[in-house]
Amino acid sequence: MTTKEYKTVLVEKRGRHHLGHPQPSGKADAMSPQLHFDMYDAVTECEGDPETQVMIITGAGSSWCAGQDLKEYFREGDKNQALRRQASWCSQEWRWRKLFTFPKPTIAMVNGFCFGGAFTPLVACDFAIASEDALFGLSEVNWGILPGGLVSRVVTDMMSLRDGLYHAMTGEPFDGKKASEMRLVNYAVPADQLRAETVKLAKKLMEKNPWALRATKQAYKLVRNMDYSQAEDYLAAKGAQIKLQDREDGYDQGIKQFIDDKTYKPGLGPMARVNKAS
Repeated sequence: MTTKEYKTVLVEKRGRHHLGHPQPSGKADAMSPQLHFDMYDAVTECEGDPETQVMIITGAGSSWCAGQDLKEYFREGDKNQALRRQASWCSQEWRWRKLFTFPKPTIAMVNGFCFGGAFTPLVACDFAIASEDALFGLSEVNWGILPGGLVSRVVTDMMSLRDGLYHAMTGEPFDGKKASEMRLVNYAVPADQLRAETVKLAKKLMEKNPWALRATKQAYKLVRNMDYSQAEDYLAAKGAQIKLQDREDGYDQGIKQFIDDKTYKPGLGPMARVNKAS
Protein backbone atom coordinates (compact mmCIF):
# COMPACT_ATOMS: atom_id res chain seq x y z
CA MET A 1 0.00 0.00 0.00
CA THR A 2 1.32 3.43 -0.95
CA THR A 3 1.85 5.50 2.19
CA LYS A 4 0.10 8.85 1.95
CA GLU A 5 0.13 11.78 4.31
CA TYR A 6 -3.15 13.53 5.04
CA LYS A 7 -3.96 16.76 6.83
CA THR A 8 -6.61 15.24 9.10
CA VAL A 9 -6.13 11.45 8.96
CA LEU A 10 -3.38 9.08 10.05
CA VAL A 11 -3.29 5.64 8.39
CA GLU A 12 -1.35 3.15 10.47
CA LYS A 13 -0.56 -0.32 9.15
CA ARG A 14 -0.27 -3.09 11.74
CA GLY A 15 0.42 -6.46 10.15
CA ARG A 16 -2.54 -7.05 7.85
CA HIS A 17 -5.02 -4.71 9.45
CA HIS A 18 -5.17 -0.94 9.11
CA LEU A 19 -6.03 1.63 11.74
CA GLY A 20 -7.48 4.88 10.45
CA HIS A 21 -7.18 7.75 12.93
CA PRO A 22 -9.03 11.01 12.32
CA GLN A 23 -6.51 13.45 13.76
CA PRO A 24 -7.45 15.52 16.83
CA SER A 25 -8.46 18.99 15.69
CA GLY A 26 -9.13 20.63 19.05
CA LYS A 27 -12.84 20.13 18.36
CA ALA A 28 -13.19 16.56 19.67
CA ASP A 29 -12.44 15.18 16.20
CA ALA A 30 -15.39 16.90 14.54
CA MET A 31 -15.75 16.22 10.82
CA SER A 32 -14.63 19.13 8.65
CA PRO A 33 -14.81 19.20 4.84
CA GLN A 34 -11.08 18.42 4.75
CA LEU A 35 -11.57 15.36 6.95
CA HIS A 36 -14.26 14.07 4.57
CA PHE A 37 -11.92 14.52 1.59
CA ASP A 38 -9.08 12.77 3.43
CA MET A 39 -11.21 9.91 4.74
CA TYR A 40 -12.70 9.28 1.31
CA ASP A 41 -9.23 8.91 -0.15
CA ALA A 42 -7.88 6.85 2.77
CA VAL A 43 -10.81 4.40 2.69
CA THR A 44 -10.44 4.07 -1.09
CA GLU A 45 -6.71 3.32 -0.68
CA CYS A 46 -7.36 0.59 1.90
CA GLU A 47 -10.16 -0.83 -0.23
CA GLY A 48 -7.80 -1.46 -3.14
CA ASP A 49 -4.81 -2.59 -1.07
CA PRO A 50 -4.32 -6.36 -1.56
CA GLU A 51 -2.43 -6.66 1.74
CA THR A 52 -5.16 -5.14 3.88
CA GLN A 53 -7.45 -7.78 5.37
CA VAL A 54 -9.26 -5.79 8.10
CA MET A 55 -9.81 -2.04 8.54
CA ILE A 56 -10.22 -0.46 11.97
CA ILE A 57 -11.44 3.10 12.40
CA THR A 58 -10.73 4.96 15.63
CA GLY A 59 -9.96 8.46 16.89
CA ALA A 60 -6.45 9.76 17.44
CA GLY A 61 -7.41 11.86 20.46
CA SER A 62 -9.89 11.42 23.29
CA SER A 63 -12.82 11.26 20.90
CA TRP A 64 -13.97 8.80 18.25
CA CYS A 65 -15.91 11.51 16.41
CA ALA A 66 -18.07 14.37 17.66
CA GLY A 67 -20.13 14.71 14.46
CA GLN A 68 -19.99 17.37 11.79
CA ASP A 69 -17.88 20.45 12.47
CA LEU A 70 -20.48 23.17 13.15
CA LYS A 71 -18.25 26.01 12.03
CA GLU A 72 -16.36 24.56 9.06
CA TYR A 73 -19.00 22.19 7.69
CA PHE A 74 -22.24 24.04 8.44
CA ARG A 75 -21.57 27.78 8.85
CA GLU A 76 -18.73 28.04 6.33
CA GLY A 77 -20.47 25.56 4.04
CA ASP A 78 -23.57 27.73 3.97
CA LYS A 79 -21.40 30.54 2.62
CA ASN A 80 -19.70 28.36 0.00
CA GLN A 81 -22.27 26.07 -1.62
CA ALA A 82 -19.79 24.50 -4.03
CA LEU A 83 -17.57 23.40 -1.15
CA ARG A 84 -20.63 22.25 0.80
CA ARG A 85 -21.88 20.06 -2.06
CA GLN A 86 -18.45 18.50 -2.55
CA ALA A 87 -18.00 17.87 1.18
CA SER A 88 -21.53 16.50 1.49
CA TRP A 89 -20.92 13.99 -1.31
CA CYS A 90 -17.62 12.81 0.17
CA SER A 91 -19.21 12.70 3.61
CA GLN A 92 -21.98 10.32 2.58
CA GLU A 93 -19.72 8.35 0.27
CA TRP A 94 -17.08 7.34 2.80
CA ARG A 95 -19.28 7.24 5.90
CA TRP A 96 -21.97 5.08 4.38
CA ARG A 97 -21.69 3.72 0.84
CA LYS A 98 -17.99 2.84 0.92
CA LEU A 99 -17.95 1.60 4.52
CA PHE A 100 -21.22 -0.35 4.30
CA THR A 101 -20.06 -2.18 1.16
CA PHE A 102 -16.34 -2.30 2.01
CA PRO A 103 -15.05 -5.64 0.64
CA LYS A 104 -13.18 -6.51 3.85
CA PRO A 105 -14.24 -6.59 7.52
CA THR A 106 -14.43 -3.19 9.24
CA ILE A 107 -14.33 -2.46 12.96
CA ALA A 108 -15.26 0.78 14.73
CA MET A 109 -13.00 1.13 17.78
CA VAL A 110 -14.96 3.76 19.75
CA ASN A 111 -12.53 5.38 22.15
CA GLY A 112 -14.46 8.48 23.22
CA PHE A 113 -17.20 10.87 22.12
CA CYS A 114 -19.51 9.56 19.38
CA PHE A 115 -22.14 12.17 18.52
CA GLY A 116 -24.52 13.05 15.70
CA GLY A 117 -23.05 12.36 12.27
CA ALA A 118 -20.63 9.86 13.80
CA PHE A 119 -23.49 7.36 14.06
CA THR A 120 -23.40 6.87 10.28
CA PRO A 121 -19.89 5.33 10.06
CA LEU A 122 -20.52 3.59 13.39
CA VAL A 123 -23.46 1.68 11.91
CA ALA A 124 -21.75 1.21 8.53
CA CYS A 125 -18.87 -0.69 10.13
CA ASP A 126 -19.41 -4.44 10.45
CA PHE A 127 -18.37 -4.51 14.10
CA ALA A 128 -18.14 -1.94 16.89
CA ILE A 129 -16.24 -2.21 20.16
CA ALA A 130 -16.51 0.67 22.61
CA SER A 131 -14.68 1.84 25.66
CA GLU A 132 -17.02 1.53 28.63
CA ASP A 133 -16.63 5.25 29.29
CA ALA A 134 -17.17 6.31 25.65
CA LEU A 135 -20.00 8.82 25.39
CA PHE A 136 -22.69 8.55 22.69
CA GLY A 137 -25.39 11.09 21.86
CA LEU A 138 -28.00 12.16 19.33
CA SER A 139 -27.92 15.74 20.57
CA GLU A 140 -29.31 17.59 17.53
CA VAL A 141 -32.66 18.30 19.15
CA ASN A 142 -30.87 20.39 21.78
CA TRP A 143 -29.92 22.99 19.21
CA GLY A 144 -33.00 23.02 17.03
CA ILE A 145 -32.40 20.45 14.30
CA LEU A 146 -32.96 16.72 13.76
CA PRO A 147 -30.42 13.90 13.25
CA GLY A 148 -29.94 14.52 9.53
CA GLY A 149 -27.84 13.14 6.72
CA LEU A 150 -28.48 9.44 7.08
CA VAL A 151 -28.31 9.32 10.87
CA SER A 152 -32.04 8.98 11.55
CA ARG A 153 -32.20 6.17 9.00
CA VAL A 154 -29.14 4.16 9.99
CA VAL A 155 -29.87 4.13 13.72
CA THR A 156 -33.12 2.28 12.98
CA ASP A 157 -30.94 -0.66 11.87
CA MET A 158 -29.31 -0.89 15.30
CA MET A 159 -31.57 0.71 17.93
CA SER A 160 -35.09 -0.22 18.91
CA LEU A 161 -37.89 2.27 18.28
CA ARG A 162 -38.14 3.04 21.99
CA ASP A 163 -34.42 3.56 22.51
CA GLY A 164 -33.95 5.50 19.28
CA LEU A 165 -36.82 7.89 19.89
CA TYR A 166 -35.88 8.38 23.53
CA HIS A 167 -32.32 9.43 22.80
CA ALA A 168 -33.12 11.38 19.61
CA MET A 169 -35.98 13.32 21.25
CA THR A 170 -34.32 13.98 24.62
CA GLY A 171 -30.74 14.36 23.40
CA GLU A 172 -29.70 12.43 26.51
CA PRO A 173 -26.22 10.88 26.14
CA PHE A 174 -25.29 7.33 27.14
CA ASP A 175 -22.05 5.49 27.77
CA GLY A 176 -20.39 2.49 26.15
CA LYS A 177 -21.97 0.03 28.59
CA LYS A 178 -25.44 1.29 27.68
CA ALA A 179 -24.55 1.20 23.97
CA SER A 180 -23.66 -2.45 24.41
CA GLU A 181 -26.90 -3.21 26.27
CA MET A 182 -28.86 -1.60 23.41
CA ARG A 183 -26.76 -3.57 20.86
CA LEU A 184 -25.55 -0.39 19.17
CA VAL A 185 -22.07 -1.87 19.64
CA ASN A 186 -21.04 -5.51 19.92
CA TYR A 187 -19.55 -5.05 23.36
CA ALA A 188 -17.84 -2.56 25.64
CA VAL A 189 -14.55 -3.02 27.49
CA PRO A 190 -12.44 -0.95 29.93
CA ALA A 191 -10.57 1.81 28.13
CA ASP A 192 -7.15 0.26 28.76
CA GLN A 193 -8.28 -2.96 27.03
CA LEU A 194 -9.94 -1.39 24.00
CA ARG A 195 -7.09 -1.63 21.51
CA ALA A 196 -6.08 -5.15 22.57
CA GLU A 197 -9.65 -6.44 22.29
CA THR A 198 -10.14 -4.79 18.90
CA VAL A 199 -6.91 -6.24 17.53
CA LYS A 200 -7.93 -9.64 18.94
CA LEU A 201 -11.14 -9.51 16.89
CA ALA A 202 -9.22 -8.36 13.80
CA LYS A 203 -6.83 -11.30 14.09
CA LYS A 204 -9.75 -13.72 14.50
CA LEU A 205 -11.27 -12.41 11.27
CA MET A 206 -7.95 -12.70 9.45
CA GLU A 207 -7.96 -16.44 10.13
CA LYS A 208 -11.12 -16.84 8.03
CA ASN A 209 -11.36 -17.41 4.30
CA PRO A 210 -11.47 -13.85 2.82
CA TRP A 211 -13.82 -14.76 -0.03
CA ALA A 212 -16.25 -16.41 2.36
CA LEU A 213 -16.04 -13.38 4.67
CA ARG A 214 -16.79 -10.97 1.85
CA ALA A 215 -19.71 -12.99 0.51
CA THR A 216 -21.17 -13.53 3.99
CA LYS A 217 -21.00 -9.81 4.74
CA GLN A 218 -22.61 -8.83 1.45
CA ALA A 219 -25.30 -11.50 1.66
CA TYR A 220 -26.31 -10.80 5.26
CA LYS A 221 -26.65 -7.07 4.66
CA LEU A 222 -28.61 -7.42 1.42
CA VAL A 223 -31.05 -10.21 2.29
CA ARG A 224 -32.56 -8.14 5.11
CA ASN A 225 -34.61 -6.22 2.53
CA MET A 226 -35.57 -9.24 0.39
CA ASP A 227 -38.55 -11.55 0.69
CA TYR A 228 -37.86 -15.24 1.23
CA SER A 229 -38.01 -16.26 -2.44
CA GLN A 230 -35.64 -13.49 -3.45
CA ALA A 231 -33.27 -14.34 -0.60
CA GLU A 232 -33.25 -18.05 -1.49
CA ASP A 233 -32.36 -17.31 -5.10
CA TYR A 234 -29.75 -14.69 -4.18
CA LEU A 235 -28.02 -16.89 -1.58
CA ALA A 236 -27.80 -19.81 -4.01
CA ALA A 237 -26.13 -17.54 -6.58
CA LYS A 238 -23.83 -16.07 -3.93
CA GLY A 239 -22.75 -19.53 -2.83
CA ALA A 240 -21.89 -20.47 -6.42
CA GLN A 241 -19.95 -17.21 -6.80
CA ILE A 242 -17.68 -18.07 -3.85
CA LYS A 243 -16.66 -21.35 -5.46
CA LEU A 244 -15.71 -19.57 -8.67
CA GLN A 245 -13.75 -16.75 -7.02
CA ASP A 246 -12.12 -18.45 -4.05
CA ARG A 247 -8.45 -18.98 -4.85
CA GLU A 248 -8.04 -21.03 -1.67
CA ASP A 249 -10.70 -23.54 -2.72
CA GLY A 250 -12.21 -23.32 0.73
CA TYR A 251 -15.32 -25.41 0.02
CA ASP A 252 -13.47 -28.50 -1.19
CA GLN A 253 -10.64 -28.07 1.30
CA GLY A 254 -13.08 -27.85 4.19
CA ILE A 255 -14.87 -31.03 3.17
CA LYS A 256 -11.55 -32.80 2.59
CA GLN A 257 -10.21 -31.81 5.99
CA PHE A 258 -13.44 -32.96 7.67
CA ILE A 259 -14.17 -36.21 5.80
CA ASP A 260 -10.79 -37.45 4.56
CA ASP A 261 -8.13 -35.93 6.80
CA LYS A 262 -10.33 -35.75 9.91
CA THR A 263 -8.39 -32.65 10.99
CA TYR A 264 -11.29 -30.21 11.08
CA LYS A 265 -14.61 -30.05 12.91
CA PRO A 266 -17.02 -27.35 11.67
CA GLY A 267 -18.14 -24.96 14.36
CA LEU A 268 -15.04 -25.40 16.52
CA GLY A 269 -12.81 -22.90 14.76
CA PRO A 270 -11.52 -22.07 11.28
CA MET A 271 -10.20 -24.82 9.04
CA ALA A 272 -6.56 -24.82 7.95
CA ARG A 273 -6.33 -22.45 5.00
CA VAL A 274 -4.41 -23.62 1.94
CA ASN A 275 -1.95 -21.09 0.46
CA LYS A 276 -2.72 -18.79 3.36
CA ALA A 277 -0.73 -15.54 3.17
CA SER A 278 1.81 -15.22 5.93
